[in-house]
Amino acid sequence: MNPASTENLALVLSGGGARAAYQVGFLRSLAEYFPDIQTPVITGLSAGAINAAFLANHPGSFREAIEALAGMWCCLTPDQIFRVNTRSLLGNIFNWAYHLLSGGFSKSSRMRGIVNTDPLRKFLNDTLHAQNGNLTEIERKLTRGDLKAVAITTTSYMTGQNITWTQGCELQNWQRPNQVSIKTRLTVDHIMASASIPIFFPAVKIDKHWHGDGGIRLYAPLSPAIHLGADRILAISTRYGRSRAEADQPVILGYPPPAQIAGVLMNAIFLDLLDQDADRLERTNRLLEKLPEDKREGRRVIKLFILRPSQDLGRLAAQFEPKLPVLFRTLMRGQGTQTTSSPDWLSMVMFQTDYLSYLVELGARDAEAKRAEIEEFFE
Repeated sequence: MNPASTENLALVLSGGGARAAYQVGFLRSLAEYFPDIQTPVITGLSAGAINAAFLANHPGSFREAIEALAGMWCCLTPDQIFRVNTRSLLGNIFNWAYHLLSGGFSKSSRMRGIVNTDPLRKFLNDTLHAQNGNLTEIERKLTRGDLKAVAITTTSYMTGQNITWTQGCELQNWQRPNQVSIKTRLTVDHIMASASIPIFFPAVKIDKHWHGDGGIRLYAPLSPAIHLGADRILAISTRYGRSRAEADQPVILGYPPPAQIAGVLMNAIFLDLLDQDADRLERTNRLLEKLPEDKREGRRVIKLFILRPSQDLGRLAAQFEPKLPVLFRTLMRGQGTQTTSSPDWLSMVMFQTDYLSYLVELGARDAEAKRAEIEEFFE
């Protein structure tokens, strides 16, 4: 089955760390339903930036790109993301402790991330076939017309602004409160920065500024796609849509441990904002539909479809936690991941092969369950 024209279709891939594997399962099913589909506009932030860059930089068809991406996620292990050996983990932790106790007078190297992400940089360079860090296939696809625009968002720790780095044809920069766009040629550095989970992963230097996770202050995750001309948006959330009864049910008894607090904070950064932005877009659409074209002041109705997991990915992570590397598992348990029934923080750093493979399968099953709605969206 072939979809209607996808000339201005945007694919929006949000964050959530390891949860981004769920997006791949959905896209895999989508490629089966619509083997000739094209996604001319692709935006990504946080771990979603990895998926966005992979799809934009892959030389083959959408279906071929998705199969390669699924193969990548299903074989991923923690040591391909960060160093999990005892020396590296304990060295970083002791460095943090030393700086905290020194009162800022330490002359040793500054505190950076809790983990060392050099393995992720090497993995991305190899997987994306980057040349000196440059994603060269994007330019070729833009020239051929297979791609219209790509956007990856980071947060500048130097200014506090969200920076959306765009690459495409005939793009115009935009500016909003605490958000600007910059035209560039995307590199592995942009991906690394966008995916740098605050404090856990170290910041990445781009030009003269240090950048971190793109979801920190991006209050409107759908806005880059809209600015790039999308009139239909396909977005994939990695947050389970809880019922009212589930939302009111405590996931922990007693005082919340650091892991629980971190999970709530990370949900606020990576997952809540997409749902809020989608709600604003739907309300704006309803208002615009009541106005004649000449009264809309250049605004347009934008069709939106969001897929959400049918299971709580935090609860799922707890089932796979025993297979994590011993020291890393011990450190996570020390933060209290075992005292909560939904360890969301753990699920975001759970780069464990069996967990990731399950998320890919879950995304495919959820897409199948929503197949009628997906076909309606495209037709």
